[in-house]
Amino acid sequence: MSPSVFLPMLRELAGTYQAFEFYSSAHIRTLNLTPPQFDIVATLGNTPGMTPKELGEKTLITKGTLTGVVDRLADKGLVSRVASPSDGRSQIIRLTRAGKKLFARVFPAHIAYMQRAFAALSPAEIAAIAAGMRRLREAFVAARTTGEEFP
Repeated sequence: MSPSVFLPMLRELAGTYQAFEFYSSAHIRTLNLTPPQFDIVATLGNTPGMTPKELGEKTLITKGTLTGVVDRLADKGLVSRVASPSDGRSQIIRLTRAGKKLFARVFPAHIAYMQRAFAALSPAEIAAIAAGMRRLREAFVAARTTGEEFP
């Protein structure tokens, strides 16, 4: 395939990500959280907690950044680390009572804020975009796992 076929889409993808990040982050900062902190609070909300590995897999945060973000949330009293009942060597990260209160306040507020942008699209458009993005992600995952060397 010629690069001229997919380069315009790559530019659109990068521009869309930048626009999303700018829009979303602006609101998250008004909630006195950083985007990675919000990601962790939102991911842990309504769960009994997760191991660091599970949390890393479900968030957009790299492993190297995750520990520091969790440390800062723990310093604020929003998350705690407890020994896993099934494996004492592993920890479970969970929201504290204060973290649960924060989640109950900030998650619905952020969803309502995000809904303003998505209101410009029809449900059919949203479904089609989601399907296309899913297919693109699958293509990247498949290409990464073929074991081919870099050109």
